[in-house]
Amino acid sequence: MASNGLSKTEQKVAYSLASVFGLRMMGLFMIMPVFALYGQHLEGFSPLWVGIAIGAYGLTQALLQIPMGILSDKYGRKPIIMIGLFIFALGSLVAGYADSIYGVVAGRALQGMGAIAAAVLALAADLTRDEQRTKVMAIIGMCIGFSFALSLLVGPIAAQNFGLSGLFFITAGLAVFGMFIVKALVPNPIGHAPKGDTVAIPAKLKRMLMDPQLFRLDAGIFILHLVLTAVFVALPLDLVDAGLVKEKHWVLYFPAFIAAFILMVPLIIVGVKKKNTKATFQIALIIMMVALAAMALFAQSLTVLCIAVVLFFTGFNYLEASLPSLIAKFCPIGDKGSAMGVYSTSQFLGAFCGGLLGGGAYQLVGATGVFAVAFLLMLAWFGLTFGMENPVLLKSYTLDAELSDKENAKQVASQLSELEGVVEAIVVLEESVAYLKVDEHFDLSQARAVLGSVN
Repeated sequence: MASNGLSKTEQKVAYSLASVFGLRMMGLFMIMPVFALYGQHLEGFSPLWVGIAIGAYGLTQALLQIPMGILSDKYGRKPIIMIGLFIFALGSLVAGYADSIYGVVAGRALQGMGAIAAAVLALAADLTRDEQRTKVMAIIGMCIGFSFALSLLVGPIAAQNFGLSGLFFITAGLAVFGMFIVKALVPNPIGHAPKGDTVAIPAKLKRMLMDPQLFRLDAGIFILHLVLTAVFVALPLDLVDAGLVKEKHWVLYFPAFIAAFILMVPLIIVGVKKKNTKATFQIALIIMMVALAAMALFAQSLTVLCIAVVLFFTGFNYLEASLPSLIAKFCPIGDKGSAMGVYSTSQFLGAFCGGLLGGGAYQLVGATGVFAVAFLLMLAWFGLTFGMENPVLLKSYTLDAELSDKENAKQVASQLSELEGVVEAIVVLEESVAYLKVDEHFDLSQARAVLGSVN
């Protein structure tokens, strides 16, 4: 057993799937800091179409994320992931060979149709033990964050040396490399993790949308990615106007993102120490609003813009890292897959709307208008947080359950509920599984004794 608790197989699963996820997200992100600058030769170029091109993938991702997850449950995770990566590579080639901005939009939309996020996370759940699943998901999450940071470095350098088409061809190559990793390195699952943990269940989606705490988080990730995409429609052009030549943008973006990671640490420490996630959440929102206000009011000052970019990423990094864990804490027991399905759909839909809004606002009122609208949206989100509850620090377990019939399932659920430390227990006969939410007094061995199984 590895020192961090992950078995060798689980380590292989974590790092191989994190690599696949990271390569794909890097391919999506690399265009963001460069398209407004390097796409000006394309037929039909305008700020509005720049925004649509940057955010187009979000619409098809939002529409297909949940269906692709359900298909992976029916036909297997790896085949769906391979198909998704192939579609992503195909979309990259379409965008790379396009000589008009409309062709790039079509390619970006096709990229988004390779919606593999749900299938990748479900495969990670299939191949890991419940008690180690959080660590594996954390590794995947960190890799996504790193891929975004790397895209801010690689995107401008690749566009400068190979042009916009070359950047899309590199993206296609990353997708093909991802297919190789899935084929050669990712283990084949023997069984599926319970659906409630991984894949969205359509019948439960309305319930997720109606939950007031989950709604705040879904609205939050929608606004966060809307603002991110809108800002990157306007910010590259604004930086050029302020005196930073496009070939040097990576000199700002990458160090700023790394500095923001370092500045984010005190927020995390304060939140954990004070056990007040809500307050640190609101502080992160205020930091982003200060950054957006500075961008709007001091658009011609390169020094202020550089400071604002660091502040923007500090707030963004904290919120992006916090939201998924809050979804997991607030979602009803056994409904994590459905809750994350709505969350992911909101995220990608936000990216599409951000491109549309950012491009339209820039065309009508310029960069200052984009930043002002983004500020108002963050302010609206800040208002929503006043009804947000501080999550109780509970652990979740998903345990195999040997069940004979409905009466037996009710009896087991009752016995589990009576154990010390168990806050909530649900037993699902159809999935042969027990979902538990527990506090620090919980003894896992007692639950396993009730279930008569060893996981």
